[in-house]
Amino acid sequence: MVAIIDYGVGNLFSLMSSLNYTDIDNKLTDDENVIKNADAIILPGVGAFRDAIDKLEKKNDGVLKHTIIEEAKKGKLILGICLGMQMFFDKSYEYGEYNGLGLIKGSICPIDKDLTNKDLKVPHMGWNNLNIKKEDKIFKYINNMEYVYFVHSYYGKYCDESIIADSEYDVRIPAVVKNDNVYGIQFHPEKSGNTGLNILRGFKDLI
Repeated sequence: MVAIIDYGVGNLFSLMSSLNYTDIDNKLTDDENVIKNADAIILPGVGAFRDAIDKLEKKNDGVLKHTIIEEAKKGKLILGICLGMQMFFDKSYEYGEYNGLGLIKGSICPIDKDLTNKDLKVPHMGWNNLNIKKEDKIFKYINNMEYVYFVHSYYGKYCDESIIADSEYDVRIPAVVKNDNVYGIQFHPEKSGNTGLNILRGFKDLI
């Protein structure tokens, strides 16, 4: 069973529907014991980093955040999606400076400040190629350069050692990052058609 972390952020219907479609048993929960007994963890997220990390830190008096970090350090498979991925990083500079969970080395920074082509719009929204940089089981069912769906204004920097797939949007966007058992996906697999479903199937095989 995969525990989807419930900390009051985002509409999770599409994600849960995609997991169900790919026969991944899942449960939306904030229960420490359920998370500890789960085979894997998914940390979803939409919106602003500051609000999301604040909610996660306050949920269950900090027990939820602590449990996620401890389970990841124990070697449990954990996947962050979109803002959930960004929360794995050391820091974010979205509307200030905020500490993340420290599971992926690097920082979350604004895309617009690094663009040389000022005609490109931010947020980075829409379909973009997924350029696989390192072989990994999570890519088992997809081919290089398939399209996935992004919606974000901030991206990971100083994390080259963790990037296993990226996309080009004038700058190099880390699309999938990995630190041992910790995976982060910047795009939305639940909105990325068959490619997204096949990435979830790859995630299932990792469990």
